[in-house]
Amino acid sequence: MFYRTCLQAAAALASISLLAGCGVFSDGDDGGKQEIAVGTTSEPSTLDPAAAWDGSWELYRNVFQTLVSFPTGSTTPQPDAAQGCRFTDTSNKVFECKLRSGLKFTNGEALDAAAVKHSIDRIRTIDAESGPTGLLGSLDRVTVSGDDTVTFRLRTPDATFPFILATPAMSIVPPSQYPADELRKDGRLTGSGPYALESYTKGKSAELTRFEGYKGFAKVRNEAVTIRYFQDSDVMMKALKDRTIDAINRGLTAEEVVELQEKKPEVAHLQLVETVGADIRYLVFNPEDPKAGKLAVRRAVAQIIDRGALVQKVYHGTAEPLYSMVPKGIAGHTTEFYDRFGEPNAAKAEEILEDAGITAPVSMKFWYTTDRYGSSTAPEFAEIKRQLEDTGLFRITLEGKPWTEFQAGYQGGEYPVFGRGWFPDFPDPDNFIAPFVGAKNVLGTPYESPEITEQLLPQSRRESDRGAVTGQFERAQEILVDDVRLLPLWQGKLYVAASEEIGGGENALDPQTVMQMWELYRKKSW
Repeated sequence: MFYRTCLQAAAALASISLLAGCGVFSDGDDGGKQEIAVGTTSEPSTLDPAAAWDGSWELYRNVFQTLVSFPTGSTTPQPDAAQGCRFTDTSNKVFECKLRSGLKFTNGEALDAAAVKHSIDRIRTIDAESGPTGLLGSLDRVTVSGDDTVTFRLRTPDATFPFILATPAMSIVPPSQYPADELRKDGRLTGSGPYALESYTKGKSAELTRFEGYKGFAKVRNEAVTIRYFQDSDVMMKALKDRTIDAINRGLTAEEVVELQEKKPEVAHLQLVETVGADIRYLVFNPEDPKAGKLAVRRAVAQIIDRGALVQKVYHGTAEPLYSMVPKGIAGHTTEFYDRFGEPNAAKAEEILEDAGITAPVSMKFWYTTDRYGSSTAPEFAEIKRQLEDTGLFRITLEGKPWTEFQAGYQGGEYPVFGRGWFPDFPDPDNFIAPFVGAKNVLGTPYESPEITEQLLPQSRRESDRGAVTGQFERAQEILVDDVRLLPLWQGKLYVAASEEIGGGENALDPQTVMQMWELYRKKSW
């Protein structure tokens, strides 16, 4: 009788888009206050944009503005705080932006050209160890004309500069609240984005409310968002099942994704949105370590790792093997590691070590973060350990630390081998090569590669047609395989899990894989 009654209700309201139990929902709000609670395992490492080149960007995108941004469906930067931007020369060295009129921060301070210059200049002046200074390598200086025009003069041609300005690293901050030469220290945040940060409790939550003074591209579909930070995926998933949160972004385990895909009874009231992802996982080898610093050791590891088995056992089809730092779906992607090393082969790995005079087994410690990428990270490293030790050529010790401690450790050069994830700053092959090379990079371990930094990247950045730079990036990937300083493991798919009454999940992830909280809304019930 229940089933028949529901069908009759659906027939009577055929134009309504979703049937769930006997509740029927349509797009729009419910006439009350639209409040959404989102869970994630990716907590900000800092509230100051000048100090973060990591998952902190998730919060920044929602509370700050950048001159240009990536609205849903866009693969090229579009105006946000700016009303328009363009290169004013033919060599891609002078980039000019004109601001929207009447922009203000949540504290009432004017967002003008001087504020933009202050925001960009302080990134380089402070030069935080974990900050995004490396993104501004091509920038010479910032100048302003009046209150509404900002000009970026570059040292070298850089067609990717608009993409860089679209990253949350370039968030615009009010000069009165953010010192020019040091990080903000009061634990607060002031922006001009779709939301104002009402409160932040480290390790627990961020409370956002819609900023009525916002002027930008985003159409905000809710009144407030609570972001809850979890260290354990299982606890977060239970909160979604129990309806104490409405959605999950980042941190779902493979098992949880499969459970949602199979629509088991306990998750029948939930939905799963899948998006093509460009996020990758990889190992980093410290060249200063006595063992990881030896090329033969790194090549032997590369010869043994079975990515197919790793993905199958740990990620159950929610990821795929990756044989290049440039993932599938990005121009210039290759399978260079597979082309060079082929299928996993212990005999070849042993030969590599013997030819270098290295006696097996080689003892090494592999490090990973326990609370950044979800609960599958520990099983992933356990599988890597198993694969290496089963050959008899390696003895691996594993150690995990929370992100803050882990980050300090690898930046200090303490780890011989460690695992990292990369969520793209922007959808271009440059962003999967440039951040990892040079004296200052996101890894905390200098990686000098003059051919990449002095030839290939400069050549590619002269070309505005980003589809025409594949040759340079194919060569860069050959160099990365020669050195094996980085070992790509897998490429993930992106998932948003939510209650059935939550809409907008399919539009919530931008090309930088950052969640745009303003897209989420609670469907109207009748």
